[in-house]
Amino acid sequence: MAAPTLQQPSFLLANLKAESCTKPLLQRCQDLVKTIEEYPAKELHGILPWLVESVFGSLDGSIAGWNLRLLHSRCYEYNIALEFLNPSGPMMKLVYKLQAEEYKYEIPVNYLPGPVKACIQEGVLPDCPLFHNKLQFPLSGLLTLNLALNPFEFFMFHFASCLVTPKVSAQGGVADSAYFVLVNAYLKYFLPSEGSVPPSPFSDSRGSVTAPSPRSSSVSFAGYGVHSPSLLKHHIFHQPSVNADPAAQEIWRSETLLQMFVEIWLHHYSLEMYQKLQSPQVKEPFSPTEEHVLVVRLLVKHLHAFSNSLKPDTLTSSPSAHSSPLEELKRVVVQRFVQQKLYLFLQHCFGHWPLDASFRAVLETWLSYIQPWRYTGEAAGSQPDQNRTVPDKWEPFVQENLLMFTKLFQVLLNRAVRTDLVNAKNALMVFRVAKVFSQPNLAEMIQKGEQLFLEPEHVLHHRQPRGYLTPSQGGSFLSSRQRVVTDMVFRVKSHVYALEGQDCQYKQMFGTELRGAVMKLIQIIAQARQTAKRISDHSSEAAAGGSFLSWFGMGSSDLNNTFSGAEHEESGECLKKTHEFLDKALENLCQIFKLNQGQLAQLIANLSSSQDDGNGKQLPDCIQGENGPILTDLGRQQVRKGGRARDGAVGRQIPTRPPGSGSAARRPAARAPLRRARLSLRPLASYRLLLLLLCYALGAALALGPASSTLLILAGGFLYGLFTALFGDKLKTH
Repeated sequence: MAAPTLQQPSFLLANLKAESCTKPLLQRCQDLVKTIEEYPAKELHGILPWLVESVFGSLDGSIAGWNLRLLHSRCYEYNIALEFLNPSGPMMKLVYKLQAEEYKYEIPVNYLPGPVKACIQEGVLPDCPLFHNKLQFPLSGLLTLNLALNPFEFFMFHFASCLVTPKVSAQGGVADSAYFVLVNAYLKYFLPSEGSVPPSPFSDSRGSVTAPSPRSSSVSFAGYGVHSPSLLKHHIFHQPSVNADPAAQEIWRSETLLQMFVEIWLHHYSLEMYQKLQSPQVKEPFSPTEEHVLVVRLLVKHLHAFSNSLKPDTLTSSPSAHSSPLEELKRVVVQRFVQQKLYLFLQHCFGHWPLDASFRAVLETWLSYIQPWRYTGEAAGSQPDQNRTVPDKWEPFVQENLLMFTKLFQVLLNRAVRTDLVNAKNALMVFRVAKVFSQPNLAEMIQKGEQLFLEPEHVLHHRQPRGYLTPSQGGSFLSSRQRVVTDMVFRVKSHVYALEGQDCQYKQMFGTELRGAVMKLIQIIAQARQTAKRISDHSSEAAAGGSFLSWFGMGSSDLNNTFSGAEHEESGECLKKTHEFLDKALENLCQIFKLNQGQLAQLIANLSSSQDDGNGKQLPDCIQGENGPILTDLGRQQVRKGGRARDGAVGRQIPTRPPGSGSAARRPAARAPLRRARLSLRPLASYRLLLLLLCYALGAALALGPASSTLLILAGGFLYGLFTALFGDKLKTH
């Protein structure tokens, strides 16, 4: 083999492309490992774009790559792909090798998320510093703009885009896919809860995240929510020196990975775009899949665990002079990077997701975000989860995420009242939300946050800098309490106006309007409970009837199997779960909104009485005839399905004699005559029927089947009739 330095990069790339079409994945990876080890960066830089596209697929979806989202542990290529792509594997070694040089790789702006692309094409600098100072302006105009990314950014851009590029949807368990496992591995490696990020094996002094021009802070509402787009300017930026601080290198890779994930996965909606989406004429710009949402939930859970691993001495709101860059990142990572984009992402999902059980992925992502105390790494106490009080230290989080709790709860109410809560999976989702919000101390924190937001504006007129909160931090003893309250007010208002705009109309979660919506949901829950019970009773009767008829060989196999199997939505077990979930949801909602059991009982009683008085929703579809209601085709279908029951007055028309028939109708009586029944049930109490049933019971005791017993009874009846015909007259004379 010729010396590596004598071979041109074009030949090297051509050979790799040719081998990729003929060799299996294992051999290709082995060849790539040798190539990365033997060749210098100068000859490897042309390989990265082709290799990244070969692995993750093309940005337009025309090339599938290794199909990481479809690779599961049962696949042969699964372990090969994970070993090659793990954070300290050969692929990342190639990235680091190229990162040590000044190589750049272009990405068309058209492949950026909608709001970022629109911002750049309008000539406005995006908020995210990841895209600053990277634009390449071609002579042909703004429509063909490109971003020049360094090797690490280029790799992470393609890796993150792999999830959202239009391809075949992932099948099977998402958590078992190679892509999901790799996301988890990258998060743990570059955002570690313990220790620091391992250094690059190559000298890297060119982290390219660049600081934008600083923004001046303002006390006015117009400045609310305007965070500095860079987190750690003094550590990350301005790093031209070869002798850069290793800690700075550690943090720029962590921040780059985080920003890339957030931008590619979450930044598909902006406040302006969301407001435009309220018009039915506007087409959705992006629709996430269930797999996409589950990966976002993984990101949320990890960031909470990462943030909660912050050392106790750095928990203050102001950075410490002795804290490391990674510790500073932990302190503000959720609020600074994730909150706003995740809020719009979830709000869009809440409003546009289908009304089916797949919404569970969105729901659990939301519930994971609003419960950071679940990811503290602390051992669970002796108390069960539903009785554990939310610690007071989480009050600032609730205040700074008020809309995440209140606004999304209101949007969820609008979904819940339109959802089939008889379905156990939907009932479970309502129960999950009610259980989370009923945690002791949480409702009080939310109420306090709302009170702070509703504080009059004059509270802020003499606001002091946010850093001076306590006497030990420079505040006076006389004004420290006032400054703390002022800071809390500013924090809540900043959050609300940043996420909803200056003209937002805030609706209180515990206000009169929302309380009415909750009462409506409670009525729907109560009605769903009754419907579930009615269907359950109907299924029990059908099962009992089927078992009785099956003794005669007349039962339907479909009838016997209709409610078997735990997966059937209307199976007895699922209906039992539905009743349990809705019962607990009612209990938790009463606890959240301070409803006593008397109010709840009265509400349910009113609902029951309105249904008993002839609520049309409980009756099958019918038309009014001369002698009473007549079922339509739809009504007969409803009765067959068991969801509706015929009114008792309709049933009474069957055994009674119709008006105007019989001699009684022709008699000029002074009072209404007693009508004879058209259908008499008196023969059912005759000795003949009792004798018939006794014969069947005797046959069963003698191990005779229903058919045999019936033949014997018919034969006995025939012989009895013959005997009566021949000897009946003689018996009468005697």
